Amino acid sequence: MKKLLVFAFAAMLGFSANAQEASWKQMEDFHGVMSKTFHPAEEGNLKPLKTNIADLVAKAKAWESGAVPAGYDATVAKPILKKLVLKCYAVENAVKAKKSDKELTTLITATHDVFHELKEKCKPGEKH
Repeated sequence: MKKLLVFAFAAMLGFSANAQEASWKQMEDFHGVMSKTFHPAEEGNLKPLKTNIADLVAKAKAWESGAVPAGYDATVAKPILKKLVLKCYAVENAVKAKKSDKELTTLITATHDVFHELKEKCKPGEKH
């Protein structure tokens, strides 16, 4: 029984270390801003998008320029990150050009889709 408890404790430590290793701070930082811009936009509220677009671009650029942590596939992640940054710039340019709410909603939705593509493809089993 004692050996079983020691084994279970060691397995939990290993799981905990793998979970920590697989976290990606820049992803979480980006997600925090994406969340507060995209979800209100889905409901027709574009004010958070217009207010936070510069921060969204900055978080995307920081994410792209950062190292890909262990547990993630850098060969898959890097090209999608590049696409994500370009999408964020497109949204920012549209906001600055005072494009219609419909156009902004379409652009932020496409950007959100790229975010999910990244989360789903660079780490198997990772779903949002």
